[in-house]
Amino acid sequence: MLTIWGRRSSFNVQKVMWLIDELDLPHRRIDAGGSFGGLDDPAFLKMNPHGRIPVLRDGQSIVWESHAILRYLAARFGGASFWSEDPADRSQADRWMDWSQSSLQPDFLNGVFWGFFRTPEDKRNWPAIRSALARCAQHFDQLERQLDGRVLLLGDQLSLADISVGTTLYRYFELEIERPTFPNVERWYRTLQERPAYRSHVMVPFAELFGRLDY
Repeated sequence: MLTIWGRRSSFNVQKVMWLIDELDLPHRRIDAGGSFGGLDDPAFLKMNPHGRIPVLRDGQSIVWESHAILRYLAARFGGASFWSEDPADRSQADRWMDWSQSSLQPDFLNGVFWGFFRTPEDKRNWPAIRSALARCAQHFDQLERQLDGRVLLLGDQLSLADISVGTTLYRYFELEIERPTFPNVERWYRTLQERPAYRSHVMVPFAELFGRLDY
């Protein structure tokens, strides 16, 4: 049985839990981080010296960093549907995973979600928030073009690209922010919402994080 450390409202934990559910893998999740604490415990730091969630244990194997965990699970349990034997095919998902982590997440999670939702109203830096929103609009325009003629990011089959990028959509569309209209992205979001694993692990209320800068 897999063991995952991390709280349900953690964006990066949600990616991992979504894939675990899609693969129907026996598991248990242990609350850690945020109000649950435990990240500075010696036992936890022995697993992940960076003191961050999520952390996955599979037998004697310990894996940390959400995208590393996604790749591990896909390679070990995902079969051809999530882990092609062709490196060129695999790279298609890899590109969007890396893009999500290096471009979309910094601008949305750090710039918008943290800057707007998690920062107390009297401390918000609105010029920085608006700048991050403008960059997010550019990122979503790229997704809009990628999704033209496709049900999901890479075609008709769910991939690690959808999981790494699609986890962003729930928060993006739930925040009270100005958003351009992106018909293909909105359709893609509706498609993901039809998946029980997405509803269970990504569409998790995050009100507890409002105005919270401490975790």
